[in-house]
Amino acid sequence: MRSYQDQIHFEGRLWMLGALALFITSPILISSITGVWPSVTHFLPGFFATAIIFWPVTTIEVFTFSPMLGNGSTYLAFVTGNLTNLKVPAALNAQDALGVKKGTDEGDVIATLAVASSSIITTLIIFIGALLIIPLSPILESPALKPAFDNIIPALFGALGIVYIAKQVKIALIPLIVMIIFFVTVPGSGGLVGIMVPVGVLISIIVARVLYKKGLVR
Repeated sequence: MRSYQDQIHFEGRLWMLGALALFITSPILISSITGVWPSVTHFLPGFFATAIIFWPVTTIEVFTFSPMLGNGSTYLAFVTGNLTNLKVPAALNAQDALGVKKGTDEGDVIATLAVASSSIITTLIIFIGALLIIPLSPILESPALKPAFDNIIPALFGALGIVYIAKQVKIALIPLIVMIIFFVTVPGSGGLVGIMVPVGVLISIIVARVLYKKGLVR
């Protein structure tokens, strides 16, 4: 008999490999049916241009988000995607609402349920949106709603972040100031959010360690 965590890792790896096989099989199947195959000269430049951006960011997300999500929800979140916008906030809010600790089996189960629920709801919304995209396009593309769509992520993480900042103001203050200074003073730094996340995490860990050694936090 495997433990809960061992079983999660066993099944998670199987599902990850299955999802990878599906991702690869779909374009191969389409090309096989249509007889249209991408040439190497067109495929490789596009592949490397995309990989250079997404591979480092994805690697960073694994090390940053996995401790927050737990094992079960990590596998599920990385298969279904959209971690920053939906999966991580859903998992963290669910854990906080139920008062479970991160890194425990209970926290892992709650995070997995939250990520699964988010994935199901997202799929339903996408399905409904696909059906209504034409009649709703004039409304969604209106200038009045554009500022709201441009600020969804800042609003989401601002509301989520204030909860954790309020819990440990001493630890959060210095990383918050550093990040604000960086994004205000560096032009075009908005595209570096994914890379700066682990930098902020590292600064937070160092600050927490120093404050803990000095007896200022527990």
